[in-house]
Amino acid sequence: MSEKEFETLLVRAEQVLARLEAILPGPASPPDWNAAHAFLWRRRHGRAFLQPVVMPSIIRLRDLRNIDEQKERIERNTRQFLASRHANNVLLTGARGSGKSSLIKALLDEYADKGLRMIEVDKADLADLPEIMELVAARPERFIVFCDDLSFEEGEIAYKALKSALDGSVSGLADNVLIYATSNRRHLMPEYHDENRPTRHADGEIHPGEAMEEKISLSERFGLWLSFYPFGQDEYLEIAAHWLKVFGVPEAHIQEAHQEALQWALARGSRTGRVAWQFARDFAGRVG
Repeated sequence: MSEKEFETLLVRAEQVLARLEAILPGPASPPDWNAAHAFLWRRRHGRAFLQPVVMPSIIRLRDLRNIDEQKERIERNTRQFLASRHANNVLLTGARGSGKSSLIKALLDEYADKGLRMIEVDKADLADLPEIMELVAARPERFIVFCDDLSFEEGEIAYKALKSALDGSVSGLADNVLIYATSNRRHLMPEYHDENRPTRHADGEIHPGEAMEEKISLSERFGLWLSFYPFGQDEYLEIAAHWLKVFGVPEAHIQEAHQEALQWALARGSRTGRVAWQFARDFAGRVG
């Protein structure tokens, strides 16, 4: 090959590389941190970015009823975090509609002016946690990475990514980041009836006890567990009455609404905070 041919080949190679760089996704760019207090981790056309939430869901801590113990513990942990003291990643588990996600969102409304920020990450994007850490590590704010309704099947990549970020990676989490997650499963993975039987060799598993240890190893990496339970009838009615007051329903109508609130819960098949809130919205809309 002549020198001229070699130079032509190099020029063509550089042109090809330039085109590839334009197509291939690059690292995520920092967002406008002043645009919002909450951000969504998004991926479009192969490129990842933090999308500011300009209209966040406003939930106040004082509106969350009958979960006082859970509220006190997660607030204390969050205050420690904001003060740059030791704090734990938090896993909230239990009954659906009992306030797990609302409690985390309410923290942002309460503590945003003290430097708290929130990044919501879908389960499918948990493998991007190291990239998120790079974006926020040098920031002065304190970030909660919020993962809602986590549930994994065996062998999922997202499961391994979260496990590594929590306690199994050399890099770990940035000092200004905690992970708060919710799940209806206590150990985040399905558990089967056979696993509660006496240990035995099955399906080629030489050490079945170790398989069970693997199932609980992710949830154990959360330093703080908060459990949520179904509400009784009186608790449900108290929550419904509170929301009716918030929505401006007169006291006389609130007393009359109890029977309708119970019928609403019966039709929905559960007495939860979410059901009470939905009933109150419907009732307030009708009488208002």
